[in-house]
Formats: sequence, structure tokens, C-alpha cells
Amino acid sequence: MQEKLEVVEQRYKELEQLLSDPNVMDNRDEWLKMSREISEITPIVELFQRLKSVEQELTDAQEMLKDSKEEEMSDLIRAEVASLSSEKEKIEADLKEQLLPKDPYDDKNVFIEIRAGTGGDEAALFAADLLKMYTRFAERKNYKAEIVESHPTNIGGFKEVILGVEGKGAYSNLKFESGVHRVQRIPSTESGGRIHTSAATVAVLPEVEDVEVEINPQDLRVDTFCATGPGGQSVNTTQSAVRITHMPTNVVVSCQDEKSQLQNKEKAMRILRSRLLDKYITEQTAEQAETRKTMVGSGDRSERIRTYNFPQNRVTDHRINLTLHKLELVLAGELDEIVDELVADERAEKLKETGA
Repeated sequence: MQEKLEVVEQRYKELEQLLSDPNVMDNRDEWLKMSREISEITPIVELFQRLKSVEQELTDAQEMLKDSKEEEMSDLIRAEVASLSSEKEKIEADLKEQLLPKDPYDDKNVFIEIRAGTGGDEAALFAADLLKMYTRFAERKNYKAEIVESHPTNIGGFKEVILGVEGKGAYSNLKFESGVHRVQRIPSTESGGRIHTSAATVAVLPEVEDVEVEINPQDLRVDTFCATGPGGQSVNTTQSAVRITHMPTNVVVSCQDEKSQLQNKEKAMRILRSRLLDKYITEQTAEQAETRKTMVGSGDRSERIRTYNFPQNRVTDHRINLTLHKLELVLAGELDEIVDELVADERAEKLKETGA
């Protein structure tokens, strides 16, 4: 760890000099890139400097203890040594966490794709419940949330809906939601009072810029059509809806919620970039599949990650064996306790992998 910290500290000093260089200051993009980098490593450097200071104070105190002849003074020095030793351990633990590899997409905006699974109309209604849950969670975090694309049902559910969430750290707070969400409750359509089990799948994709995912326009087929509402009833007589097919991968995205074709195409391209990035990441990590299954953030869409049990007012996250008996609060967007536990679990796994 010492070697890594020294490298980070050296880089910090280099960046300090570069950021005051007139040539760098004239290049706005380069200056902003370096500013972000120095901002990210500043907490690490400050902790490292404090660690060195504490280590020196601890060494001095231990030397004083050796030379101390008075019992009362020795007791004071022993207390100081204990305090400094405790602080040293805490700083070292904090530094280990700070040095863990960070997800490059943590600060990104996201698209949350929710699809009704097994359970027919009840699954579609559950998809609507999940949409409300994520929308309210975004509001609590002061993120901007809007429906990007939707395919509603006649009874207020969704066959599929895509929610765009914008805000710093959106992906880091929502990336663990990918997977199968299961609900156990008596459906409003059930006259016999029997509990049904339904499911919906969630995929959380980081939104990326043009430069991060290169798309050749010649690889795209763009089709336009009239937008439709529930049941196929026409709600738009103009060709405003857009379907984009990325032919090399056969990834298809359609958008019809905006009034203009241009706006729908722009949204479709944003989603397409995110889906292509997700596909690329999944393929790149395929050989590590067994390892990824043990990690909270694997994003495996076939994995049942959470159960929402209405009769017992219970929410259970199966990845970390966390059970909360406050279903209504969770569905109202109070996901912080679950998210915090998932983040802590991921951090513990990373620490284990690095041998820290």
C-alpha cells in the first residue's frame, strides 16, 4: 500500500504544477480533465499526509515513553500512544478503501429498464410499482427522473418502461438494482384472495457520451412509425415514433413518447449507446462469470435479487440476506438502507479480492 500511496502523492504534485502551467490552462478540456483527477485523489493524499504525521508522532511518543522516569508522565504518554495507534489503524483502513478500484461509471446518469415478467397483468402492475419506487428514490436524492419510453397496459401497468435518471452518482446508487424482482401479494384482479407470485426484470445502464461508444451511422437502420397508446389505439397520426436497429449486434431501440421525430431519435440514440456499452462490458467479462456470480454488482439479469412480500410487509434482498419489514417505505423510495448494505458488501468483496 505504501508504494501505491507514494505514486498517488507524486501524481498529485505533478498535477499541481501542470494546472498552473499556462499551456495547460489554455486547453480547457485538458485542464478540466486534470482538475477532476486532482479532485479525486486529494482525499487520498490528505489521508496519506495525516498518516505520516501520526506515524511520526507515534514514534516520538514511544521514544519519550522509553526515557520517561515518572510514573504519572508515563501514564499520560501511554494514553497518547494508544490514541495515536488507534488513529493510525483507522487511517490505514480508510486508505485501503480509498485505493480500491472505482467503477468508472459511478458518476454517470442511468437508464432503468423495467419489464414485466411472469405473472401477466399483475407483473405489469408490479412493473409500475417499481417505476414509482425508483422515481421517488430519485426525487429523494435530488436527481431528475423522466420516462424515456413506455409501453403501458390498459389497467395502469407497464409491459416495458424506461426511466432516465440524471444526477451525480446516479449509477453508483442504482447499479445494484439489475436483476429479477419478485412480488408476492393478492392481485387486485384476484377474487379468491389467493397470493400470487409475479416478477419483473430490471436493467440499469449507465448513460455514456458519443466518444465513449463509437457508432458508425452506416450500421444503423432507422424506421419511423406512428406512435400508439394502450391497446394499439392511435394517438399520433404523424410518423414521430422512431425505431433504430444496430445491425452488427441486432440491438433494437424504439422511442415514441416525444412529439417530434427528432426528439425520439435523440432519446433512442442515448439508449442505444448505453445498451451497446452494456453488451460490450458483459461480453468482456464473460470469462469471469463464476467470479461475477459471487459479487453483488454482477448485473446478471436472470438472478432473482429481491422479493417484495405484501402479506408479511417484508422486503428481502437475497444477495446479502437482508430482510426489512417496511415494504411500504421501500416502495415509497426509501432504498437507502438497502443501497448502503449493498455498497458495503461490494466494498468488502473488493477488499477480500485485493488481499487488503
